Amino acid sequence: MFAPIQLGSVALDKETVKLDKKKCRRFGPCGVGEKALYLNTFFVDRRLYLPLQSVRRVFKRVAMSKGGFSGKGVFGSMPYLVVEYDDGKQKQCNFKHEEDVDRMLAHLAKVLPDIPRHSAEAERRLREREEREAQRYLKELTPQAQAACETLKEAHAILEKEPEITGRLAAAAKAKRINDRTNPAYKWVALAIVIAGIIAAAFGVQKLFTHDTTGIYFTLLGLAALFMFSSAQVLPTARNNRKIITQEWEAAKAAIFNLVGEDFPIPYWYAHPIVIQRMIRVLREGRAQSVEEALNVIKEDLKALTADVQVEQEEYDEVVVIKPMFLLQDYQ
Repeated sequence: MFAPIQLGSVALDKETVKLDKKKCRRFGPCGVGEKALYLNTFFVDRRLYLPLQSVRRVFKRVAMSKGGFSGKGVFGSMPYLVVEYDDGKQKQCNFKHEEDVDRMLAHLAKVLPDIPRHSAEAERRLREREEREAQRYLKELTPQAQAACETLKEAHAILEKEPEITGRLAAAAKAKRINDRTNPAYKWVALAIVIAGIIAAAFGVQKLFTHDTTGIYFTLLGLAALFMFSSAQVLPTARNNRKIITQEWEAAKAAIFNLVGEDFPIPYWYAHPIVIQRMIRVLREGRAQSVEEALNVIKEDLKALTADVQVEQEEYDEVVVIKPMFLLQDYQ
């Protein structure tokens, strides 16, 4: 009864699925095996399996404000992994942590390099953006700017080989930034509400057993509180506290330093492909002539992007990934 349920038109034999699921690499409630993806239902992790040959497209979808990175309020994002298979069918998988979706997509880039990792609409917007950017680029760069571009392209190639390390750096920076900006009182208020929800749900169930129909209201109220705050990234847990989050940030920086070393063209705590891509754009637009100048332009651009500034979705997607790293280092 606990065997994964087939999703899609292609089936694997039960023994293959059993062994593959056991050895699959886990990312939150989902997993990636050698033969199939293992996807969650609303309540059960890795309950469904989808053979890799059936996957047509996989991408991230986020509800509410992306990443919860506004510096206000207590709720985080509601991330989903969307998998398209067969003839356009979709399975949407809810995740608790957005970084788990990012890590899974980074791993799938290695396992299924030819599968699109953006929605069709996102691909269209990206093409339009590239066309607009091409109109801003200089037809010919100075030798100094061209040399800087080549240096950054080499750096980008190094980072692209280890997307999980760079993704870990961005996720750790975001988690620390959110933790630093969250009022500690919010965590204990959320914990108190969760405990009250458990008590209300238990009381409601006890009432239902005694045939008291008012118990349904207590049960629903308690479950609503549990579901609401289980998705909020403010509950004090063994993994969500200031000490552990700070340790993870330091460990992420150490991992990226081990990858790029001392001779990397930019400070290792900013070593992320998006940073490098934006620096290359700055050079191609003629706004800088060297790596150092391009990084300074990026810093000024990020400083100017406050909560009151409206940007396109693609710009926003990049900024929420890299800006926490710059804020934590105070743009040094």
